[in-house]
Amino acid sequence: MRQIPLSVQLKDSAVFETYVPGDNEEVVDFLRHLPRPRLPAVWLWGGSGSGRSHLLQATCAEYRGRGADAAYLPLGELKAAGPGTLEGWDHAALVCVDDVDEAAGREAWEQALFRLFITVNDAGGTLLFAASAAPSASAFRLPDLRSRLTWGVTFQLKTLSDEQRLDALMLRAGRRGLDLPEETARYMLTRLPRHMNALLAWLDRLDVESLAAKRRLTLPFVRDVLLSGSGDDLP
Repeated sequence: MRQIPLSVQLKDSAVFETYVPGDNEEVVDFLRHLPRPRLPAVWLWGGSGSGRSHLLQATCAEYRGRGADAAYLPLGELKAAGPGTLEGWDHAALVCVDDVDEAAGREAWEQALFRLFITVNDAGGTLLFAASAAPSASAFRLPDLRSRLTWGVTFQLKTLSDEQRLDALMLRAGRRGLDLPEETARYMLTRLPRHMNALLAWLDRLDVESLAAKRRLTLPFVRDVLLSGSGDDLP
């Protein structure tokens, strides 16, 4: 049985409880209740910061919480390890392939992805893919693979509004035990790139800075950190 590399273990924070769905309630409800009935594949697509990786990891964690075997395979991180990383997952009830479009146009990777699709489905498992575009707009060249990637259901993830980003930022802070005042969170939204990946990365940094300085995340403290260490990160 192949073990998931330590470098791609699930993030503790990537669970459904920390995901602010915004206009994606239907998608979250669907994923929380997989399988119903089992589908050969589910495809999520959306832009950077739309929560694709979060939802894949959350679904994986949900399966494991039920005692089922689930795998999370982020192709962006696994490219260096080669297409062999897609072998040996037929035992898994769910295989989540993140950044699946990284395999497009790479013959060995497309062949490996095709074999993964066949073996997982033949074993009764489900594949959950995430990409930046819909399957019909993908650049896969292998005809049999392109065909099978459209067999399941496809969801487009809608981006969060500013108010929903604010909710997500404060929710993540609360889960980390951080006291993030609303005025501070709103300031972060005006001064930082608005996609969630950047906002949450800065929240991680502010957590470290506040611990080192023994300071709370007040507006003056956060302003000083952002202005002193922003570099090219701020608009």
